Amino acid sequence: MDVRDEQPPPTPPARRPMREPAHRVSTRAIGMWTVEALTVVLVLLGGQVIWWFVDDRPSRSAHWIVGAVWLVLSIAYVVVMPRWRFRVHRWEATEHAIYTQSGWLRQERRIAPLSRVQTIDLERGPVSQLFTLASVTVTTASAAGPLTIHGLDLPVARELVEALTTSAVRERGDAT
Repeated sequence: MDVRDEQPPPTPPARRPMREPAHRVSTRAIGMWTVEALTVVLVLLGGQVIWWFVDDRPSRSAHWIVGAVWLVLSIAYVVVMPRWRFRVHRWEATEHAIYTQSGWLRQERRIAPLSRVQTIDLERGPVSQLFTLASVTVTTASAAGPLTIHGLDLPVARELVEALTTSAVRERGDAT
């Protein structure tokens, strides 16, 4: 083999630290997440009430202890979780990729190249409709699952779906 036929090893691309995506979700997402948290808390309260009536033991101390712990945790969940989640949730769409950051206890940052996009969905549940918000889900050819941005203003979500669709169609790739 001739020395001239040898190829130098490829140079790795410059490594940039993963940064936070640029955009926050709507401030109304705090209200939406608060209502959703209250719904969970009320369901758990229903379980507490049922337990109170079906328990035929004369002592109610366990009910009072569990009820007090439940009350403290519920207030913390309803007050803290939506605001914390708002501070964490971010998104950004560029010409070549979609960036998301989500979670509140377990936080996650993800980047998906638009060449891998298979579907883009706009979703609105009953609570998000009440707050004029929407979620955008981008499904890619990834085993990690779809990227979802919750709590977007409806016009922003519609604009994002349109922009991602246009960019994904323009991007050369096989989405597999």
